[in-house]
Amino acid sequence: MKIYFLVIPIIIGIAIGIGLTVDFEKTSENSSILNKENLLQGSIIHGNSNAKITIVEFGDYQCTFCYKFHDETMGKINDKYIKTGNVNFVYKDFPLNGEPSILASEASYCAQKQNKFWEYHDTLYNNWGGENTGWITKSVLIGFAKDVGLNLDIFSQCLDNSEFRQKVLNNEQFAKDVGISATPSFLIFNDSEVYRIIGAQPFERFEQALQELGTS
Repeated sequence: MKIYFLVIPIIIGIAIGIGLTVDFEKTSENSSILNKENLLQGSIIHGNSNAKITIVEFGDYQCTFCYKFHDETMGKINDKYIKTGNVNFVYKDFPLNGEPSILASEASYCAQKQNKFWEYHDTLYNNWGGENTGWITKSVLIGFAKDVGLNLDIFSQCLDNSEFRQKVLNNEQFAKDVGISATPSFLIFNDSEVYRIIGAQPFERFEQALQELGTS
């Protein structure tokens, strides 16, 4: 997948219940759904839940450039902005690579049933095996569950019953509804502005957006 870069400040009514007031890159006919409540709904927040700035990643666990972002940039953002309480982070599924990606996302929410979403999320990217190479299977996902200390019976039953498939599909549809078309894509926002970054951009691009939104 090609890498794109776009940092555009978009003035929006991002407070809960207030929708977008201008066209969002003319990519969504239903841009009124782009608000803080919908961006955070059903998501597991990494970091300070009261942070004034949020980064939302739309990603796919098989995506090459999602892996590149995780491997090269996420740690720097975490150390400088998330651990300090200035920024929080949310991951929303956009499984462009089909059923294996959907299954990996389902597994991450099965891990969350045991409060291990982020540990499992990181394990998926730390063991990334390429796009559509066959590395994502139920047995592999169960192995990852063992690695992060999950109850395997509970995890396996959750995965076998597809308990979170609809959640993943809903996240995918939401991404399309707000004009997301590539992975990884990021929406970075405070209470009045949102920036969009597309692709595995270097840390400096994220830092630029975060500073313009009010971090030090």
